[in-house]
Amino acid sequence: MAMLALPSDGGAKNGEVLGLKRTLISRRGVHPHEAGGGKRETGTKPIERAARPSVVAIPLTQHIGASCKPLVKPGDKVLLGQKIGEPDGFMSVAVHASVSGVVKGIQPRTLPGGQRADAIVIESDGLDQWDPSLKGADDLRDPAKLIAMIREAGIVGMGGAAFPTHVKLSVPKDRPIDYMILNGAECEPYLSCDHRVMLEETEEALDGLEIAAGIVGAKRKVVGIELNKPDAIEAMRKAAEGKGIEVRALKTKYPQGGERQMIEALTGRQVVSGKLPMDAGCVVINVSTAAAISRAIRKGLPIVERVVTVAGAVKEPKNLRVRIGVDIESVIEQAGGAIEGANKIVLGGPMMGLSGYNPNTPITKCIGGVLVMVDRGKADRPRGNCIRCGKCVAACPAGLMPLDLYALSNKEFYERARDERSLADCIECGCCDYVCPSKLPIVHFIRVAKHAVTRK
Repeated sequence: MAMLALPSDGGAKNGEVLGLKRTLISRRGVHPHEAGGGKRETGTKPIERAARPSVVAIPLTQHIGASCKPLVKPGDKVLLGQKIGEPDGFMSVAVHASVSGVVKGIQPRTLPGGQRADAIVIESDGLDQWDPSLKGADDLRDPAKLIAMIREAGIVGMGGAAFPTHVKLSVPKDRPIDYMILNGAECEPYLSCDHRVMLEETEEALDGLEIAAGIVGAKRKVVGIELNKPDAIEAMRKAAEGKGIEVRALKTKYPQGGERQMIEALTGRQVVSGKLPMDAGCVVINVSTAAAISRAIRKGLPIVERVVTVAGAVKEPKNLRVRIGVDIESVIEQAGGAIEGANKIVLGGPMMGLSGYNPNTPITKCIGGVLVMVDRGKADRPRGNCIRCGKCVAACPAGLMPLDLYALSNKEFYERARDERSLADCIECGCCDYVCPSKLPIVHFIRVAKHAVTRK
């Protein structure tokens, strides 16, 4: 599909080129700079299937909530798609073998962000024999059974949050849902995995939206996509015809894809402090998550692979379909390897992603990007003092006072940050860091404060 020309600032009005009456935007935010081609380059790269790994290390912790309990032991033979980790509690989902082969052991691995967790190491037999017990749903009319299937398929938020999807869809009967929203904003720089899913797995993404809407009884189904993906808007609009699905264009601005920002832009509703999207009559799922829901319900397939954008300081930026548990070093090699001078790896996007401290760190369900960077070090970005310029306040999409959160956290007044400045409402988007002229690590101190109050 040919790319459509984007409207210029001084030309057509927003959305005019797409035949839309108007575009929508959440409050505040920033426009991050992308070195090199950025999305304009990665967005044109079709999804390629990565080589089958010889060994995978599948973490038992890939989601928010309790880790899984291993169901296999060293020496066991496993099949592709076989459940190898049992959920432990409601806030937990299953994990599955991403290759067929032999379990070599259960060993600790460094996860994105640096924490350690047990992983089931499987040596591939090169056959990719699927578990024959995997089957789709016979009846889509029982929400409880569909939710159970989604949990058993190991489905979590694949946009980065890794929140168990079955929990999000388990809406109490006294909370009617007006909007089921499909989040196709993908506002992080460089990342184009969801963009390509909307182009190449269009029907699956919309089918997953319809299944999820049926589960929660949503009255309206809405897709939100940023204007910098006109081909995706066109493809989704065409596929949505006659299905009662609205496809809406969103102004290109970070963090347009934040859950609460998406809700406000598309519905005009605000999720107030301390409440959940369902309290505003909304449920939001990511496009890759929706496609995974479709595969789980229609075919019984669990998450054993995902699309990952490999970009930045690599020789051949790509969108790769990779197995869960493959190490990030081999993923980078399949994009031609890092260019000379590259010395940093970010897993996810550059604004909210986590540092890849170890080349053996495995790909997990929520990692949509492997970005190789040239880190010039602190010498190029000396840290100053807060000058109270207010730029962080103007940029904050959550309407917070980041400068006060930083000051309180820096002085270890964590409870005051929580009680007086709504610490929990920070979405850690990084807008404050991005605009700060003093180069203060505001988000880092906010994360430290959140961890401190949670620990107490």
